[in-house]
Amino acid sequence: MNEVVLYSVLSIGGLGTLAAIILYFVAQRFKVIEDPRIDLVEEKLPAANCGGCGYAGCRNFAEGIVKSGSLDGFSCPPGGSDMMKDIAEVMGLEAEEKDPMIAVVRCSGSKQEAPPKTRFQGLNTCAFAHSLYAGQSGCPYGCLGEGDCVVSCSFDAMYMDENTNLPVIIDDKCVACGACVKACPRSIIEIRKKGKKDRRIFVSCINKEKGGIAKKSCKVACIGCSKCLKECKFEAIVVENNLAYIDFDKCTLCRKCVPVCPTNAIQEVNFPPKKNRKKEEEKSTEN
Repeated sequence: MNEVVLYSVLSIGGLGTLAAIILYFVAQRFKVIEDPRIDLVEEKLPAANCGGCGYAGCRNFAEGIVKSGSLDGFSCPPGGSDMMKDIAEVMGLEAEEKDPMIAVVRCSGSKQEAPPKTRFQGLNTCAFAHSLYAGQSGCPYGCLGEGDCVVSCSFDAMYMDENTNLPVIIDDKCVACGACVKACPRSIIEIRKKGKKDRRIFVSCINKEKGGIAKKSCKVACIGCSKCLKECKFEAIVVENNLAYIDFDKCTLCRKCVPVCPTNAIQEVNFPPKKNRKKEEEKSTEN
């Protein structure tokens, strides 16, 4: 009986040892030697894992850069241009200077401008509400006000305004990661250039209905009248499907399109108030 137990232990031990030796040589044969630059690049990243770069996380982003051997097509929104320059030094490359970007809410349909006509009772998420109906104001394109975008933001760069029931972007905190863009079922949030001196001009509406129908739902809806298009001398504005759009790459921030909009659908952000030349001339003549 003791001999049977002894032989069993020895045979099992021998098989275990043999398996370990085989596994060791297999591991050595197929082991992957990781490029040490991956760790160096990852150390430069903000460890936000926000997905704004298009990768699942910062580690994957670092691996992508090292494997490609180039910075073309790679961008980390939270880190910005300065961080990409640091990564370029690690890789022995040159980083392309890119304009800072920011998220903008392209809807001005507040409670005041787009009064609610119905009351929604159900799961308080925009995704759920979007699957059921057009919205409390009747606009099938406007903000639903349930704050899915705010929940998605990992940088506390958004909040819901209680007075307007619209999301507000905090300029100093927004890193343009795009999480809010993905979270919005209506696609009302867009990543645009931050602009010189943090100034931007954009059409704050995405309603593609005809003017009369759009105005019934929202007083500040774009009606596709093309007045802004005719005013722009830089071909920065296009009007398609009853909706105007301002190309931020072509826009010179001249602001001439803003006053001609009959519904005030065009927003100008962080600009100083325009001087009234007539009043200034009257004052000068009086003096």
